[in-house]
Amino acid sequence: MAKVALFIPCFVNTIYPNVGVATFKILKNLGFEVEYPKNQSCCGQPFFNSGFIKEAKELAKNFYNTFSQYDYIVAPSASCISMVKFHYKELLDEDKFKELSNKSYEICEFLHDIVKLKELNVSFPHSIALHQSCHGLRELELGVSSELNLPYNNKVLNLLSLVKDIKIVPLKNSDECCGFGGTFSINESEVSIKMGRDKLQNFKSSKAEYLVGYDNSCLMHLASIEPNLKSLHVVEILAGVANEAI
Repeated sequence: MAKVALFIPCFVNTIYPNVGVATFKILKNLGFEVEYPKNQSCCGQPFFNSGFIKEAKELAKNFYNTFSQYDYIVAPSASCISMVKFHYKELLDEDKFKELSNKSYEICEFLHDIVKLKELNVSFPHSIALHQSCHGLRELELGVSSELNLPYNNKVLNLLSLVKDIKIVPLKNSDECCGFGGTFSINESEVSIKMGRDKLQNFKSSKAEYLVGYDNSCLMHLASIEPNLKSLHVVEILAGVANEAI
């Protein structure tokens, strides 16, 4: 069985540790040999986006040294995996970049494309609406963006459809940015909050009980605007631990 390294990004580690536990649980239940390398740290995305290239390079080197020995690197964060798969090409030599890029996966991407999951023995008797984060949608291609003239498909919804008793409610403008954008939410806070309020209004209009996403940073941003927001990371539902969390 393949050896999987669990990469738990900063947001998950410090604020949403239960999401990391859910990711570990579902991978173990599928029979993978899962390890959590203790030398891991930030992937470097905040530094890279802010122009601190020297610091980002050091973090990318640490990432390579920590994870290169594994068959797969899996994380519950589309934005961090996008950083590794696409932007490390500016921070590492070509061979090291390609090595990491080819084996790094967001958890839904891994379950859908590598495991090819067709069955789940979990139940979630609630209604949900899916918010599709920018990095996962447009870089990892977890779904087809609405602006593209292509047949519609969505890997995350395909996985959620395997969950018993769940009701998936359409969300208006589901692939529109929530306004977080990392440092964008600080540098352009008024615009960021307005975008978040638009997203929250669409969620309220959907009448769904829970807003579900695959990036905790987006869910955190929306919860900062609406503290009573009921939200879940998709892996909590797929791992069968969501009912314990609510």
